[in-house]
Amino acid sequence: MAWLSNLFNFLALSLLRLFAFLPYSINVYVGYGLGWLGAHIPNSRAKVVKTNLRLCFPNLSEKEVNALALEHWKLFGRSVLERSRIWLGSGKQITDIVTIDSAITLGDRKPRLLINPHFVGLEGGFMALSVLASQHDWPRGAGLYQNMKNPFFNQKMIEWRNRFGGKSIERQSRLRDLIREIQTGNFIFIAPDIDLGPRDSVFVPFFGIQTNTITSVSRLARLSGAEVCLMTTTLNKDRKSYTCHISEPLPNFPSDDVEKDTARLNQYIEELVRERPAEYYWVHKRFKHRPPGGASLYD
Repeated sequence: MAWLSNLFNFLALSLLRLFAFLPYSINVYVGYGLGWLGAHIPNSRAKVVKTNLRLCFPNLSEKEVNALALEHWKLFGRSVLERSRIWLGSGKQITDIVTIDSAITLGDRKPRLLINPHFVGLEGGFMALSVLASQHDWPRGAGLYQNMKNPFFNQKMIEWRNRFGGKSIERQSRLRDLIREIQTGNFIFIAPDIDLGPRDSVFVPFFGIQTNTITSVSRLARLSGAEVCLMTTTLNKDRKSYTCHISEPLPNFPSDDVEKDTARLNQYIEELVRERPAEYYWVHKRFKHRPPGGASLYD
């Protein structure tokens, strides 16, 4: 069935190219429509979204959960179409919709890890920073990625993310290669709020739930001497654009305790999510793996 896979790839790529150059307002409204469909057509991810919301916001009524889930789906659908512009559009097209608000000096080449939680604007912040870095001779960004099941789009996404001088690094890369990249002064983007399995992970609280969380941020910061800053790309009040916020370095991070550092990061991310719950990636099975003996939360 290779022909069917090739046809799908061709059609998907053609649609991305089309939406990359249509007026931005069309991307937004068509994206909202796709999100509305995602919320109302029965599918496994719709169930995951509502399960996550019930677990993290137990005080919400079912009506409130449904309303928040719908808002999330609309923003998620919008973000999917916005990626056409972010991945294929010009640098100006990207910086027209994403601005950078940084509490650190971006061109000073200090070793840094930028912690980029899974908000719907995540890709836009990464790409906007890459564009500005190419224009100002700042350090380049290197983002960790997980291989996709579709090899065609896996390679395409690497090419698109790297086209302004950024670098994509597979999560399974050797530790010394990552440390070398950090110590050159290039930013390393890490999104630690995803369940990648028990390897190099610990169970620490997230919304009061013991959550399987990678420990790489604490370990990399300690081995490389890098500062750790939070980077969140969020929708502006006008709902027409995004701002990528980069925080001051986290104080006293890392500590001597990897588990406490990982729990602390989860707490920071939780606080950000509570401020903008509709913009977080609830489509992920954040609580997929459970502590030994724990029952699945998604059955």
